[in-house]
Amino acid sequence: MYVADSRASTPSAEGAVRQGLAGRRRHAVAPTVLALGTVSLVTDVSSEMVTAVLPLYLVAGLGLSPLGFGLLDGIYNGFSALVRLAGGHLADRGGGRHKWVAGLGYGISALCKPLLLVAHTLTPIGLILAADRTGKGLRTAPRDALISLSSTPETRGRAFGVHRAMDTAGALFGPLVAFLILRATVDGYDAVFTVSFCVAVAGVLVLVLFVPGGASAPAAPEGPRPTLLAALALLRRRDLRRITICALLLGLATVSDSFVYLLLQRRLGVPDRWFALLPLGTAAAFLLLAVPLGRLADRVGRWRIFLAGHGALLLAYGLLLTSWHGTALPYTVLALHGTFYAATDGVLMAAASDGVPEALRSSGLAVVQTGQALARFACSLLFGAAWTVWGDRTALAASTAALAVCAVFSFTLRPTREHVS
Repeated sequence: MYVADSRASTPSAEGAVRQGLAGRRRHAVAPTVLALGTVSLVTDVSSEMVTAVLPLYLVAGLGLSPLGFGLLDGIYNGFSALVRLAGGHLADRGGGRHKWVAGLGYGISALCKPLLLVAHTLTPIGLILAADRTGKGLRTAPRDALISLSSTPETRGRAFGVHRAMDTAGALFGPLVAFLILRATVDGYDAVFTVSFCVAVAGVLVLVLFVPGGASAPAAPEGPRPTLLAALALLRRRDLRRITICALLLGLATVSDSFVYLLLQRRLGVPDRWFALLPLGTAAAFLLLAVPLGRLADRVGRWRIFLAGHGALLLAYGLLLTSWHGTALPYTVLALHGTFYAATDGVLMAAASDGVPEALRSSGLAVVQTGQALARFACSLLFGAAWTVWGDRTALAASTAALAVCAVFSFTLRPTREHVS
């Protein structure tokens, strides 16, 4: 009887083990997500090296006005909107193209880095930044679609959080590398652009060698035929339309990172040689909070976390508008700035993925990204013009008021259905 009982219990025990392993797999982050995170980490070291020195290089080095800088910054942050739909469409047509469309985007951005060595006026710099952002526009939607398709609905927030954390690790190292190069070399800006190009090439190689493609990529899912009209028709879906409208409105009132760092520098009198370190505060908070907030979004609702992130940004703007000059001011503002990104960047894509069919996943995410990118492009232009005409404080006060109004409206227009694990 004892033997019979033990034999009878063995299958049950083995089944429990298998069930536990399956549960762990369901909650694990897919290898594709980790590979894409590595690509983003390396690429962000390259891009953030340039981003960290670009505001000072353009304003102090080349003598651009805030309006001229706002134009270039708008191009840098918003031009990708013009090609995101094209990138998403190309990736959706034909199964395993997500990797190769993303690779084309990474390659274009890498080739733009050495061109900054020979550009010293507004027009050529604007064209180079536009080409760089074209590469970003091509790669963003296919990359996020791969993350979404490689994850379950229950773990999608966590998967995007892990990717954004790895991406932000690159954003943390990039400004630090740029700072060390500026201190160690005579022609600091040229050296930064050269090293940035070499690192970007390494990122492309990691994508080609380690990110699954072709037969290893997610199979082409059944569903509606992937066309641009079909992607735009997704806006007929109530929840996705609401998410897109809210992302657009909030983007219209989100001041560019570069302007935030310039405001901090002016407020505190930060020396030029230390300017490249300001993005480190944002990146550190983003890195620490991306995964916890992604997991929290899976549990309590992605839209709640998304709006809470904009609340953190409002607090950061409010602190910049006060008369407080304490030593904790830059740390607090940058921590809130990083919290904003941790609560919104990947969380928005996870929320949008819930309302997009697999056959149109890349195109559908591109629709949301396009609206947000166009809005931030407009915000950079408007903020630069307002700074030039009325001064930095008035411009920031107007943006703060607009963000508060848009946040309240977005709360009332939140999606009616959310996936909560």
